[in-house]
Amino acid sequence: MKQSLFFLFLSLTFFLNAQKYQAKIIRDQWGVPHIHGKTDADAAYGLAWAHCEDDFEHVQKALIGSRGRLAEVDGKEGAILSVGSFIMNADPIIEKYYDSDLSDEFKAVLNGSVAAINQYAEEHPDEILLKNIFPIHGKDIIKGYILAQGILSSAFFDIARVFTGNIKPIPDGPFTAGSNGFAFAPGRMDKNETVMISNTHQPVDGILSWYEAHVKSDEGWNMLGGTFSIGVSLFLGANENLAWTHTTNYPDFSDVYQLEMHPSKKNVYKFDGEWLELEKRKMKIKVKIGPIKIPFKKTFYWSKYGTTLKKDGNYYSVRFPARDGIKAAEQWWRMNKAKNLKEFKEVLDMQGLSCQNIIYGDKEGNIFYLSNGLFPYREGDFNYMEIMPGNTSENLWPARKHHPISDLPLLENPESGYVFNSNNPPFLATDDPYNLKKEDYDPTFGFREKPTNRALRFMELMKDKKGKISYDELKKMKYDLTYCTETYFTWNIENLDDIFSLDTKKYPDIKDALQIMNEWDGNTHHSNKKATIAAISIYHTLKYHADKILIDKPVIIPEDIYVDAIRKAKKFLMKNYGTMEIPLGTVQRHIKGEVSLPISGMPEILAPTFIEKHDKKTFRNTMGESYILFARYTEDGLELETCHPFGSSNRKDSPHYTDQMELFTNQKLKKMTLDFDKIKVEKEYTVGN
Repeated sequence: MKQSLFFLFLSLTFFLNAQKYQAKIIRDQWGVPHIHGKTDADAAYGLAWAHCEDDFEHVQKALIGSRGRLAEVDGKEGAILSVGSFIMNADPIIEKYYDSDLSDEFKAVLNGSVAAINQYAEEHPDEILLKNIFPIHGKDIIKGYILAQGILSSAFFDIARVFTGNIKPIPDGPFTAGSNGFAFAPGRMDKNETVMISNTHQPVDGILSWYEAHVKSDEGWNMLGGTFSIGVSLFLGANENLAWTHTTNYPDFSDVYQLEMHPSKKNVYKFDGEWLELEKRKMKIKVKIGPIKIPFKKTFYWSKYGTTLKKDGNYYSVRFPARDGIKAAEQWWRMNKAKNLKEFKEVLDMQGLSCQNIIYGDKEGNIFYLSNGLFPYREGDFNYMEIMPGNTSENLWPARKHHPISDLPLLENPESGYVFNSNNPPFLATDDPYNLKKEDYDPTFGFREKPTNRALRFMELMKDKKGKISYDELKKMKYDLTYCTETYFTWNIENLDDIFSLDTKKYPDIKDALQIMNEWDGNTHHSNKKATIAAISIYHTLKYHADKILIDKPVIIPEDIYVDAIRKAKKFLMKNYGTMEIPLGTVQRHIKGEVSLPISGMPEILAPTFIEKHDKKTFRNTMGESYILFARYTEDGLELETCHPFGSSNRKDSPHYTDQMELFTNQKLKKMTLDFDKIKVEKEYTVGN
C-alpha cells in the first residue's frame, strides 16, 4: 500500500512538472506583486509563487489545516481546525464530484497554482513545516475552500454549540466583528463615477489575513484585490469593468437534529420507523505540546442527516449546505474575469459560494447588494431555528439542491443611489422606502433582524447626506471613529450601554472611572484620553463574552461582570500609567516586529479595532480594519487606492514587512493600477518550471 502511494505521488509530481508554466512578476514600490501570464494557468502559477515567496508559512498552514494536521504545528490552536476538517468530511464529496463539477478550463488554472506551490516546496525544503505534506493535489486546495466555507457560513458555530452542551435556539443578532461594504452609483456622487469600497474586518495576520496581488493574463484576467492562503484567484477587488467585496451574513445556514436512540442497542437510532446503525468515524490526531506531539482520539458518527456528535448521553446531527459543493474556487475565478453585470450574475448562478454578502459596482453605473448563500429547501411544520427531531425524513432537506439566486434578497440600482452592508440583515441596505421587505422571502432562510452598531452609525451619517456626495466624504464616513449616538450594541450584547450607567453609590471604588466614561464623547481616535478606560473595560467585557459564548451565549451581561471589567481597567491604568486619562494610542498599539504605532478604533465602530494583551503595559491590534480597497470608475478610467495592515511580505527580513503600517494607522491609502506601464517597478523577474 505504501509503495502504491509513493508511486501515486511520484506520478502526480511528474504530471504537474510536465505542464510548463511561466509568469512575469513585477514588484512595485510597496512590494505588491503584479503578475502577468500568457494563460490564466500561467497567471495562477505566478500568483501562487509570489504568495509562497511572501508568506510560505501560512500557505503551508492552510494546506496542513485542510489535511487535518495543523495541531501538529500549532498545538491546541491548530487542533480546532484539525477537528473542523475531520467533521467536514469533505473527501467523499471531492472524490465524487471533482471530475464532473469542475470545468477542464478551471482545472488547468488550479493545476498551475498547485505546480507553483509544489515547486516552491521542492526548492525550499528548509522552510517546510511538516513532513509528508508535499506534493499537493488540486483536491487539497478544494478541500481548503470547503473548510473555509464551513467556517464562514457559521456551520462550525452549531457544531461548537453541541460540543459545549449549548443546545439552545440561537438568539437574534450578529456574531462577529464583521466587515463593511459600500457601493455608490454615479447619480449619488458629485462626479460622474461609481465607487465601491471594500472594508473587510479580518484577523490582521494568520491564514485568514489578506494577501494583496494584481493578476493579469492574455486570456482576459486582469484584477487587483485580496486573497487568502492557497487562494487560486482573488476573493474581492476590482477589474477594468467591475468591483465587488464580501461581508459575512448570518441567516440560518445549518440545522441541528436530536436523534431518537434505541432504548437498549448502542449507536442505533430511529428514522422513518426503522432502526438504523450510526456509522462510526474515529478521529486520530497529534497535538504539539512543547517539543512533543500527544496523540488525541475522539469518536464521531454519521447519520442520515450528516455529521453526528455525542454529548451528555444524547446524539446530535448537524447538517449544513457548505459541504454540498466544490465550486467555490472556480466561481471566484470566474467572478475575477466577468466583464459586466450580466456576466457577473451568470457566474453567481453557479452557486459555488455557500454564504457571504456581495456588494457590487461597475463602470456602467450599476450597483447591487446580494445576501448570497446556499439555502436548502426546508419543508414540513418545523422550526428550523431550534433543535429538531432527528427521526424523520420530513425535515431532511435534499443535499445539493438549493434556492436559486432569484429567490434571495437582491437589491439592484435603488433610487437612493447606494447600497451597503455592515453584517446587518439584508433588509437595511439603503434608504427607506427602497429597502427589501423580509416578508417577501422564505421564512426558513432565518434572517436576523437586529442591525449592527456599524450599520446604525452609517445610516446616522447618511442622514446628513441628502444630496450628492463627494469621494472625500465617502472616505470620512468609511474611516469614521465614533460610536452611534443611539447604542454601543456590540457582538450580540444587548445591554452594553449598561456599563456606562452603573450606580456609583453602589460601587464607590470605580466612581472616578465611571465619571470619565460618562464624559467620553464616543470618539475612538488614538489621541482621545477618555476613551482608554472605556476601551479596556469593553475588552474585558468582550473577553468574558467570548469565553462564555459557546456555553450559554449570553445576550445580557450581568452587572457584576461590568463592574469587574471596569475595576480591572482602572487597576491596569493606575498601576502602569498613574492615571486613567491617557491617550488611547499609548495603550492600544499596532505591532509587528520592531514597529509599534498607536492605533485608533474600538469594537463595532465603522473603522473597528479589536485587541488582545501584548505585554504588561500595552494591548495589540489583532482584528478589525484589515485590507482596504477603494475602486472608482470615473470618466477617465479606473482609479484604485488600497492599504494593507502591515505590508506585502510576512518575512521579517523584507523591507515590505511593515512598510504600510504608518499608512494604515494614519488612515491613508496608496495608489494602485491595473496598467503595467504605470507601475513603479522595484523588481522584475520571471518564474516557471
